[in-house]
Amino acid sequence: GTGVPLRGDDIDTDQILPARFLKAVTFDDMGEYAFYDQRRDENGDPNDHPFNEYRGANVLAVNDNFGCGSSREHAPQGLMRWGVEAIVGESFAEIFQDNCKSLGIPTLAVDHEDVVALQEFIETNPDAGVEVDVREETVRYDGTAIEGEVPDAMREALLEGKWDTTAVMRTNLDRATAVNDSLPYTDD
Repeated sequence: GTGVPLRGDDIDTDQILPARFLKAVTFDDMGEYAFYDQRRDENGDPNDHPFNEYRGANVLAVNDNFGCGSSREHAPQGLMRWGVEAIVGESFAEIFQDNCKSLGIPTLAVDHEDVVALQEFIETNPDAGVEVDVREETVRYDGTAIEGEVPDAMREALLEGKWDTTAVMRTNLDRATAVNDSLPYTDD
């Protein structure tokens, strides 16, 4: 894919997806609301925010403590529906990472210097390819390979295709129903 550089530490879930959009009945339009306030000037017109400048990119390059704040699942939903398929950064809030895993979005933690170099590369080469390899825990671009870390549970779930627990339950509906029926506290 291609990258979108988003600089700044401690970008919280309210910046990623402002609270006023949590009232939506479905997640369908959440991509429009990703970084809604940061992407507009005081008049409401689009500014030079990376999500305006790098439309179509799918690898997000971030800094330290990305996704901190509240545990709202709407934040990764907004990123996914905007087009983000992987996130590379210095560190991530644990609940945010877990919400990303539930959507199949890998988060790869890398060193500060490596993130900065990746962000600079993307800014200079916005159409160049950026590849995130979950199995190898690497990011590759322009002949450079960055080693990082995908949390073990996330890596295993993504590689085995078991990150979508709802889909796993649906494919095993008979077993899930049998377990439900065997539990005494679920009797009618």
